[in-house]
Amino acid sequence: MTVTGWRKSSYSMSNGACGEVSTAHGAVLVRDSKLGDSSPVLTFGGGEWAAFTTRIRKGTAVGDGD
Repeated sequence: MTVTGWRKSSYSMSNGACGEVSTAHGAVLVRDSKLGDSSPVLTFGGGEWAAFTTRIRKGTAVGDGD
């Protein structure tokens, strides 16, 4: 899949250690910015992405026993 318009977080570090996000065909795509086009891409449906980002904001995305 060819995707254009990858976006980095405004919180990303200057060393490039961050993720990038894009959209395609109604999905949200995430990749490692250090690897660029050779990075594996995670694909989330819109509802999955909304749930994930909500948990990140709440601080419950990792290590809560789910």
